[in-house]
Amino acid sequence: MATTVSAQQSDWSYEASIYLFMPETETSVSTPMGTLDGTLSFSDALENLDFAFMGAFAASNGRWSLLADYNYTNLSFSSDTPGPASAGLDTSFTTQYLSGYVGYRVLEDQAAKVDIVGGFRWFSTETEFNLQPGAAPGRRTTVDGSWTDPVIGARARVVFSDKWSGTGFVDYGGFRSGSETWQVLLTADYAINDRWLIRGGYRYISFDHDLDGNDFKFDQSGPLLGATYRF
Repeated sequence: MATTVSAQQSDWSYEASIYLFMPETETSVSTPMGTLDGTLSFSDALENLDFAFMGAFAASNGRWSLLADYNYTNLSFSSDTPGPASAGLDTSFTTQYLSGYVGYRVLEDQAAKVDIVGGFRWFSTETEFNLQPGAAPGRRTTVDGSWTDPVIGARARVVFSDKWSGTGFVDYGGFRSGSETWQVLLTADYAINDRWLIRGGYRYISFDHDLDGNDFKFDQSGPLLGATYRF
């Protein structure tokens, strides 16, 4: 009697990515004495970077997919302030945000794939604004908080050739008074082989949240470069 043993392979496929996001950063908080606004240009981003980690993971099975993206940034920088009231603004922050999605493919052919996604974005920050004394006394304002917003969005991938493709991703979240977030991500993707992919592109991500009656804003925009391993 012959016995046949077969192993059923998983239909899941995976992608793990690590990337460097080199943005211009704008962060501000409203206070009873006025708005404090710190801006770090793209050209100074790496010089003022204390530590960062950025990575993404994706899993797909048929039309369904799971996506996650994590960003950790520790930055400190100085900005000029208008007028003689202050000698400048020193800003330092440790910021994390994690986005997680479930996606469903609504279009697929040889040239393009389109997914709709829904999920959440968690944001956490410890931000300190130090307004240096000038004609007016200096003051320090600290923002320490975290929150989670629901998000919806769409992802599209267009194939140009055997090696080249492009990816676009957009989402929007908040859907409540006092909290809003959105992002746009565009990349050009080059397949080195069946396993490795390199990506370069542009990202804009924005957060606007009411913390204890004060409006806190955090925006980052700029180029990114990363590598993806598929398995």
